[in-house]
Amino acid sequence: MSDTEKKPLRVLFCMAVLQNFFDLPNEEIGNVFKSVNVMLADLAAMEGVTVLGTMDDDMLMVGTSPNGWPWTCYVLADVADIETVTAACGLFRTTPVGDHHRLWRYMRIEARVGRPLDLPNPA
Repeated sequence: MSDTEKKPLRVLFCMAVLQNFFDLPNEEIGNVFKSVNVMLADLAAMEGVTVLGTMDDDMLMVGTSPNGWPWTCYVLADVADIETVTAACGLFRTTPVGDHHRLWRYMRIEARVGRPLDLPNPA
């Protein structure tokens, strides 16, 4: 690899549903789901982002999550640089939910940044 080529960052985007979501009337919950789908599509379409996988933890974790682990859902991605990671997290600030709120009212995000773990080949 030349000096001008940078390896992408391996990023785990951790997302949690907040109490505001659970406080919504049933008829408004669908707006949040629609906005999550928009945010995920925008994340996958960002230049410098390659989504490697997703995981939803909703089958075994029900209700609000505490501050920190366990999270509700995850996106694992290779991301070009820290500025792109920051922009991806910023989607929670800019993605509308209905006419009056943004996604961060109902969910939070944290990005864990590292590098791929090189596993040894089994003998």
